Amino acid sequence: MAGRLRAPTGRYGGKSAEERQAERRGRFLEAALRLFGGSPGYRGTTVASLSEAAGLSTRQFYEEFRTLEDVLAALHLQVNDWAEEAVLAAFVDAQGLPLTERVTAIFRAYAADVTTDPHRIRITFVEIVGVSPRLEEQRLARRARWVELICAEATAAAERGEAAPRDYRLAAAAFIGSVNGLLHDWSAGWVDATLDEVVDELVRQLLGILRPPGWTPTPAL
Repeated sequence: MAGRLRAPTGRYGGKSAEERQAERRGRFLEAALRLFGGSPGYRGTTVASLSEAAGLSTRQFYEEFRTLEDVLAALHLQVNDWAEEAVLAAFVDAQGLPLTERVTAIFRAYAADVTTDPHRIRITFVEIVGVSPRLEEQRLARRARWVELICAEATAAAERGEAAPRDYRLAAAAFIGSVNGLLHDWSAGWVDATLDEVVDELVRQLLGILRPPGWTPTPAL
């Protein structure tokens, strides 16, 4: 997302203009993770306070972003990208495992990533909600991406005879709602359980969707 001011060009201190720009952008996002995801939160942060936390100037802020909403949008995508990378890596590592073990490993990888820093949970589940129509569209688009990932894995499992054959879109959307709500409530201290217990409960829900009562796996040919 381009800012309103032109960034300097050429090499300085052994770094190219692109490298310096990437470094500045990273510092703003790191500071935003602390402020938006902690205190005072997105709505309590100003351009001046964010710039100060990043150790940069407001002029440098406007070289990278137009508004604080642009920062929140970029940070929300970054946090989701981190979680998606963790999940995709777990998919590779869990190939060949039985369904229950595979689902557990993949979901534990997701939970471990989003809960590794409480600031990430707040960005994902709290600060992004209700900011603007634009960010609502982005939030729902990323949620839809998670739904599609679950549907793809569930459909593949059904084709292997490991899960019930069905259209998983509605069930996947409902499951993502459970994930978001329970992880948010756990992080806020409203759920008296360990993270392992929370993950186990969510895995049980997902397995119940994949293997409803009365259905049995089809032996592989």
